[in-house]
Amino acid sequence: MRAQRMQRTLPSLVLRLLFLGTVAMGKCSGKYHELLLQLQRQADLMQDPSTLLDPYVLLQGLHSPILKEHCRERPGDFPSEDALWKLSRQDFLRTLNATLGLVLRMLSALQQGLPEAAQQQAEMYIRGFGNNIHCMTQLLHSFSDPEAAEPTPPGPGPTLPPPLPTPPSTFQRKLRNCGFLRGYHRFMHAAGQVLRGWGERRGHSLRHRPRRALQRGARRTRPFLEVRRLVPRGQLPR
Repeated sequence: MRAQRMQRTLPSLVLRLLFLGTVAMGKCSGKYHELLLQLQRQADLMQDPSTLLDPYVLLQGLHSPILKEHCRERPGDFPSEDALWKLSRQDFLRTLNATLGLVLRMLSALQQGLPEAAQQQAEMYIRGFGNNIHCMTQLLHSFSDPEAAEPTPPGPGPTLPPPLPTPPSTFQRKLRNCGFLRGYHRFMHAAGQVLRGWGERRGHSLRHRPRRALQRGARRTRPFLEVRRLVPRGQLPR
C-alpha cells in the first residue's frame, strides 16, 4: 500500500516542483516546445477539482448529491472553449492572464472558505502559470515582426459575477462560489485543450521563423500583474 501511495504521489510532486521552479527562477525558456509542454502540464493540474473545488465543497458542507447538483457554473463567468479556439495566440494568452487574475481575486475573498493549504497551493499554481504565460508571450513576439503584425480583435475578457437581485444568503453565496470554482476548473480544461492544439497543428512551423530575441538568452519575467490587485479580505464577489 505504501508503495502504491508513493507511485500516485510522485507525478503530483514533480508537477508541484515544476510550479515552484517556475516561480522561483523567474526565467524564460527559449525553447517553444519545452515551454508549451510546461503550460500543458500546468493546465492539466489546475483543471483537477481536487485542488480547489473539492476542498471547498467539503469544508462548506456541500458534498451531498442534492447540493452538488446546484453547484453549477453560471454562463459568462469564464470564456467557453469555442471562444478560446477563435482567438489568436496572443489574445488567447492575454485572456488567460486576465482570467487567472480574476481567480486570484476570488481566492483572496475566500480566505475563510477554503483550507489554507489548498488556497496557498492554488495561488502558487496560478502565479507559476502566469509566469509561463508571460514567457510564451515574449517567445511568440520574437517570432514575428511587430511592425508587420495586424491588430486582432480583443478576446472575451472575464467578468465579475453579476450581483443578485437581492442580498444573497450565506447558502446562496456558498453555491455561487462553488459554481465559480467549478467553472474555473472547466476553463483550465478548455485552455489545456487549446494548448494541445498548438502543438498538434502549427507549433512545428515556428522553428522556421527568426529568433532575434532568443539569441539574447533567458529573460526575467515581469510580476504576474493581477497578483497585486487583490480585493480586501472577506469581500466576496456578488
